[in-house]
Amino acid sequence: MTECCICTEVFTDPRVLPCIHTFCFKCLLNCGRGRQPGDRMPCPLCREKFTIPNDGLAGIKKNFEKQTLIHARIKQKHQKAQRSSDTQMTMCKQHKDKQIEAFCRDCKITVCVKCVITSHKTHDWVDIEKVAEDLRKLVLSDNHKTSEAWKKTEELRQRVEKEKNDVIKHLAGIEDEINTAADKLIAAIQRDKEKLLSEVESIKLKQVKQLETVKQELEQHMTALDSFKRYSETLLSSGTACDVTRSANSLHDTADELMKFDVDGHVDSSLPPVNVIFTSSTLLDRDDRNLVGTVTEEEHIPSIYKGDDLG
Repeated sequence: MTECCICTEVFTDPRVLPCIHTFCFKCLLNCGRGRQPGDRMPCPLCREKFTIPNDGLAGIKKNFEKQTLIHARIKQKHQKAQRSSDTQMTMCKQHKDKQIEAFCRDCKITVCVKCVITSHKTHDWVDIEKVAEDLRKLVLSDNHKTSEAWKKTEELRQRVEKEKNDVIKHLAGIEDEINTAADKLIAAIQRDKEKLLSEVESIKLKQVKQLETVKQELEQHMTALDSFKRYSETLLSSGTACDVTRSANSLHDTADELMKFDVDGHVDSSLPPVNVIFTSSTLLDRDDRNLVGTVTEEEHIPSIYKGDDLG
């Protein structure tokens, strides 16, 4: 019911003809090669003819019932493979008919009771549930640390967002000052006015882009932290002892790596200066180069570096 009678494979993009026979779309294309919209074409199975739609064979209706059957077949196959995999993970590699019940600290492997009695009798071994419980505590601790790191990163992301808005607001005010001064002068200074506005726009685009980049980096770090949080919570809530034993140390290494990212230092070293000043010229002291005024961008330490109120 899920296989095409032309290619004898599972349907890919099944299309149903007026005679109710279904074929893969690619198989219909091969059968109808050279035919045009409006041509009559026979069904590859029963030979009953049908008219090719105005938009070609692509206009033939999809068989959603077949597609549903295909999805069900794929899902059933996946579930069967998953059940087989889960069973294999809980069984001893040495004695495949025995379940894992202990952890050998000398050999750093999981073993069954038969292994303990035979090859690991004199080794330092412990019940697998005890190992899992200790590792659950480790995962819980890592989850708490990454959750706190996520909260801190979110606070910094909000501070960066506010700094970006302040930069835009500040430079918008500079643009207003330039426009007010320029409007009072004659048409000859129009060129200088546009030059100044272009300089401010360039500064604004550069600084906003820098701030947006920092924001995106923080959001990426938050995504990594959140992914770790959700995965570790799933492991704690539904993972077996074997799952925890197999994954906890790797998760711990991942958590350590995430915590190495110094969000404070990264933000402090990445934010641009925002001290842009417009100095207006007057008719008495103007020269040929700066008829409207000048825009200067000075180095300074923004308030976010000092921990001050950005407002």
